[in-house]
Amino acid sequence: VLVTGVDSERLLYRVSQAGEVLGLSRSVVFDLMRMGRLRSVKQGRTRLIPLSALRDYVALLEREAA
Repeated sequence: VLVTGVDSERLLYRVSQAGEVLGLSRSVVFDLMRMGRLRSVKQGRTRLIPLSALRDYVALLEREAA
């Protein structure tokens, strides 16, 4: 989903797209969602990951690494 004229950054990602962004497989992304480490939303039958959830997950990894 793109917000035209406001921001060209994608706001919602399909599971496979989120995996590409994070460098993880689709099954690992599903595991992270199941464990509660990666937030997601549902639109109809489609599971989507908000951009903010991807950023939060990376921040979590950075905190854990420190």
